Amino acid sequence: MTQKDQYKKLGDTLWDIANDLRGAMNADDFRDYMLSFLFLRYLSFNYEEAAKKELGKDYPKSLTKEKRADFIVPPPLELWYRDNNGDIKEFEEQMRKKVHYVIKPKYLWSNITELARTQNGELLETLQKGFRHIENESFESKFKGLFSEINLNSEKLGKTPKERNSTLCKIIQKIAEGIADFSADTDTLGDAYEYLIGKFAAGSGKKAGEFYTPQQISTILSRIVILDSQDPTTGPKSKLDKVLDFACGSGSLLLNVRTKLKEEGGTIGKIYGQEKNVTTYNLARMNMLLHGMKDTEFDIFHGDTLLNQWDLLNEMNPSKKIEFDAVVANPPFSLRWEPNDTLSEDFRFKSHGLAPKSAADFAFLLHGFHFLRDGGAMAIILPHGVLFRGGAEERIRTKLLKDNHIDTVIGLPSNLFYSTGIPVCILVLKKCKRQDDVLFINASEHYKPGKRQNSLEEDHINKIVHAYQFRSEHIERFARRVSMEEIEKNGYNLNISRYVSTSEDEVHIDLNEVNKKLTSINEKIKRSTDQHNEFLKELGLPPI
Repeated sequence: MTQKDQYKKLGDTLWDIANDLRGAMNADDFRDYMLSFLFLRYLSFNYEEAAKKELGKDYPKSLTKEKRADFIVPPPLELWYRDNNGDIKEFEEQMRKKVHYVIKPKYLWSNITELARTQNGELLETLQKGFRHIENESFESKFKGLFSEINLNSEKLGKTPKERNSTLCKIIQKIAEGIADFSADTDTLGDAYEYLIGKFAAGSGKKAGEFYTPQQISTILSRIVILDSQDPTTGPKSKLDKVLDFACGSGSLLLNVRTKLKEEGGTIGKIYGQEKNVTTYNLARMNMLLHGMKDTEFDIFHGDTLLNQWDLLNEMNPSKKIEFDAVVANPPFSLRWEPNDTLSEDFRFKSHGLAPKSAADFAFLLHGFHFLRDGGAMAIILPHGVLFRGGAEERIRTKLLKDNHIDTVIGLPSNLFYSTGIPVCILVLKKCKRQDDVLFINASEHYKPGKRQNSLEEDHINKIVHAYQFRSEHIERFARRVSMEEIEKNGYNLNISRYVSTSEDEVHIDLNEVNKKLTSINEKIKRSTDQHNEFLKELGLPPI
């Protein structure tokens, strides 16, 4: 079984468990329990494997050979803690160096699953203390509020503590049994976690747009920004020092950039994300760790991007300003916001103007563009309206074009997102651009139709990325490089169909030739009719 098959099968198994167990509970609510337990399982397994290597022959053998709930119980580490009290501090210091965190044995997944298996009345309290322990003590940089949205005292789990304890026992036992036979490596579990997020997103309808970018679209953005921005034909860069997603949702887009560059033999120094929704912010932090990232390799901030609440991005001294090699984003489409006089003087917007109150699309774009490094590339998903709407948006768009910052406009098919059925576009922007034209790619008709959702297959993705990478002069009904003179004549309107039409050319009809054919056909009909009438006459029948 390939790794892809492995994580998909694991994801499907967990999804079936979720549907079986959640009952009347909202899918979004159950998602938070399910993913948090999967996260605890990952941290625990990773920690115990590292402890085995650290302690070597001193790592205790289990008191029992019986395997339950995908770990040996009781946790051998608990035995070591009991017998080596004086060495615990030094051991934990070493573990912080090796895996960047510690977990007390009683909070390990193997102990939690044993409490669940035996229907122990202490499970609820142990889980609560374990979550607080991970948030406040496990990591050097505290992950405060990581489980803030996980209400273990919710009446959705049961009306009394006893009922809630019983429900949690059932959920945890089922999850543990479901994943016992699967690989526990980082990639499999991390990808299964991503797969589950996508499944929950699909089941949540429009709410999913807040935190999830379909993997096919995420892949397009990722493959574009890892290419050398000045000469994409040379292929991916060997390293991106810093990558930003200022509306990162569950972090899947950032992780996709990391994965694609890694597949090409490259590396990323650190990834940065910002997310306003606290539940999604916690999902993103768990997602990073589940994919094997150390807490020093990423920085996810909870705050409002439009108000620029992140101190890291608020440095007024230009010499200390942080800049990113790549910026990617799928911000909320046409979000209403409250621009004011203070924001009009904001360093992000001052040179271009404020986006209108009715749609913050260009406000998000200008935020990310401000922090883009001169040699970097930015790819952002936006509604088509940004390409042609007038007023303030027209002024911003015109300035970006005149300053030669808009590199590529990609039109995607409709109904690709869970949150909306409208077609969207990808804008690629650069601060230092070699070409003085704009590449238009019209991929609106390149997709695999689905009953509820359309999708992009590998061939569709490859065709889009190839057209961008090699900046095709002209591909019939698909892509074209357009001069600034032509765009200016069109009033800086970037409506894709103006430049790359997907309609078939009308077939030229030669009327003289058609007339000759019709005349010939009529003559044949007359000859045949005359011959037929001769036969009828011989038979004494009236002609037709």
